[in-house]
Formats: sequence, structure tokens, C-alpha cells
Amino acid sequence: MRDIRAAVADLYASGETFALATVIDTYRSSPREAGAAMAVTPSGEVIGSVSGGCVEGAVYELSQEVIRTGQPVRERYGVSDDDAFAVGLTCGGVLHVLVEPIDAARYPQLGTVLAAIEEHRPVAVATVVAGPGRFGARRVIGAEDAAGELGSARLEAAVDDDARGMLAQGRTGVLRYGAHGQRRGDELEVFVQAFAPAARMLVFGAIDFAAAVAQIGSYLGYRVTVCDARPVFATSKRFPGADEVIVKWPHVFLTEIAAELDERTAICVLTHDPKFDVPVLEAALRTRAGYIGAMGSRRTHDERMARLREIGIAEEDLSRLRSPIGLELGARTPEETAVSIAAELIQTRWGGSGRPLSETRGRIHNDPLTSPAAVTPSAAETAPR
Repeated sequence: MRDIRAAVADLYASGETFALATVIDTYRSSPREAGAAMAVTPSGEVIGSVSGGCVEGAVYELSQEVIRTGQPVRERYGVSDDDAFAVGLTCGGVLHVLVEPIDAARYPQLGTVLAAIEEHRPVAVATVVAGPGRFGARRVIGAEDAAGELGSARLEAAVDDDARGMLAQGRTGVLRYGAHGQRRGDELEVFVQAFAPAARMLVFGAIDFAAAVAQIGSYLGYRVTVCDARPVFATSKRFPGADEVIVKWPHVFLTEIAAELDERTAICVLTHDPKFDVPVLEAALRTRAGYIGAMGSRRTHDERMARLREIGIAEEDLSRLRSPIGLELGARTPEETAVSIAAELIQTRWGGSGRPLSETRGRIHNDPLTSPAAVTPSAAETAPR
């Protein structure tokens, strides 16, 4: 729902009942992940997607029925179904979709959820989706509080604890409990959608390449910060794709926020100037950031590595540095280079090979890696773009 939250907020404010369809579980080669959402307005407008087009028609019809009846419905779509071709899910995967009627009376906490997402505060929504519990019962769990009833105090205590753990990991999925919330049981299913704060992208160097990288980073869902020590270049007008623009020496700013960064963080150093990029890379390599890349030629890379070794950066830490930044796509323009960097970020997250899909076999959609930092650059990944 994160990607359609503005439209959902407008629908919610209108006071009318609309339908919200959410992917709650997937198997095999499903088009989108759990948490993908589509809203259907009372007038029939569609916002968002649950499958990239595969089953939208069927979900749309179900959503209109849910608006009419006011009752939530869980539906399964899979290629093995007799009507698989009718609904369009021919990719070999399976989707479980929850469609709910939404308005202020049925979902009084939605305003709180939307505000938390907008303000980068962690919040999770737990919904009973199967079993002997109250189907459709919902509970909203924050870092220190929770609201909504699931049917029993024992179940709510278990879900609160588990949902906060999922928030810490940024993980969305279905949890299973006994009929009354017992840990040893699977009769009852609860879908937990975790809205952890968006992963951060830090772009250092207020140049045209940085503007393109900030734009594509925002498109990928990152909370983007552009930082440069030169106030004449580091302006919000020059970087409309960034959430914030900081005027400060890059290494100073990075040191100040280092404790806030985690393995989901992407750091892109695009300064092209040793007096900027060596100090900021030294600071970056001491953080937990899962992706650290630096722009520059082969010669610039070699000189930069020598400087980093001179100031005592260990080879193990240097192996985390992706330089020259990006995958080899033949990119030349700022926009093409931004696509190259985005491609490497996606590869880092999912562990892809970087090869054309037409040359590979097996599953197209990979499971996420345990830790983005587990992926280190190979010779192929650091080839010139």
C-alpha cells in the first residue's frame, strides 16, 4: 500500500466505501510480492496493482462485489486453476489476495497508518485471514502501542510481539497460531504487513548524475538524501527527486547519521574529487550500509583505493566498495548511468546474475538475500559501463 498511499488517503478522506485488495501470500513465480495493493473506488476507478496485470480483471470484479456486500473476501489465483487463463495468471505462480471494504467506520486506524508511513515511523497492520478467528479482524501495531482487537488477549499479545520483530526486519508475511494465539498451532492465519521506514539512499555530490540517481532512487522507493558542501549547487530546485538536500561536508554529515543506517542503506559517492570522496568513503565503509558505490574512471578507482589503503582501510572493508559504480550497460548519459546504478542496487537486493534473462534458466524472481551486504563485487560487476 505504500506506493498508493496518497490515493488511498484521498479515498479515505472522501468518506465513501472503497475496496482495498492486498497480496497476502505468494508461491513460486508470482508477479508481485506480499503487500502489493490495488484500490478500487466506488465509481470503478483502479489504483495500483496486485499482479502487474495478470489477475487485475478478476480482482476488480471481486472488489466491486466487496464494496456492494461490505464483507471481506480472501481469494486464491493460480495457474493450476481451471480458470487460470480466464483470469490471466499464466506465469506459474500462486497469489492469495485479501479484498476488504474500507471506510472510516470499518478501519478507524487507517489515518494513523498513513501518517506513520508518511513520517517514516514504523507501523504494522495485522489482519486475521483464515481459521477459527474473526475473519477480517485488524490490529495496528506501532513501536510502543497497538489498537484494534483480534479476538483474544493471548492472540493479540503474540501478534504484537511477532509484528514488532517483523518491523525490525522490514518483513511482511503470514503468521500462524493456534485457535487462541498459541505458538504451537497453525489453525489460525494472521497477515502482517510491516511498513518499516523506507530504506535510505545517500547521494554525495551535487552534479547532474546525482539528480538522475536521486530520481530513480525515489522511484525505487528509497528515502533519498543528496549532500554536498557547496550551497550554490546543493539546492532543492536542482534535485526535485530527493526527499532532502543537505549542505555539509559529506563525511561530516555521514558520520553524524551513521548510527541510523542499516543493511538496506545505499550510499552513492558521485563527487569525482579526492578531497570529498576519500573521507566520505572512509566513513561509509565503517557503516552497516549494504551498498556502497563510487563513480570514477579506472584510473580514479585505482588512485582512490591507494588513498584508502594509506589511511588504514582494511582489504576486507575495501571489498565492499563497488567501483566503478553500476552494472555494465554501456551507459553514457546521467539518466542511463542512473539506470546502471539502479540495476546494480536491484542485483544486490535479490542476488541476480546481471545476465540477460534469455540466457538464464530457472526461476525469474529470486528470493531476497539474507543481507544485502553479503553480496560483494565480482570482476564482472565492476567492468566498465
